[in-house]
Amino acid sequence: MKTFKLDNEPKIESGFKTPENYFDTFSARVMQQLPKAEPKRISLFSKRKSWIYAAAAVLVLAMVVPVVYTNFYKSSPDIDDATLENYISYNTSISDADLVNLLDEKDIQKIDIGLKIEDKTIENELSENQNLEHYLLN
Repeated sequence: MKTFKLDNEPKIESGFKTPENYFDTFSARVMQQLPKAEPKRISLFSKRKSWIYAAAAVLVLAMVVPVVYTNFYKSSPDIDDATLENYISYNTSISDADLVNLLDEKDIQKIDIGLKIEDKTIENELSENQNLEHYLLN
């Protein structure tokens, strides 16, 4: 193989040449070619601002509506005693004897209400009531 030395070979010159002092005045010439007034900038955010606000409003509503609904319209798991008693007495065909048979001793003790009515109060009610004979006979 023949040895190749880069320094000994004739050099090929490129066909391009730069004028003298070209790069010294390059930046000044470029600055002269730029337009004087810069164009008005319009950001993408300002064009889509109303859409972003609308999406934020929908998101806030989607998060607030379930909270408001559960706070104002929650069903009470506790039934009022008077409501339950009225329902049982007017809407069912269960007699008092059937209810007593279904209740345990603990349930009966829970139902027991100590009504302490004085004898004078009972006498006043019976004397003022015109159906006294009906109550005494039945």
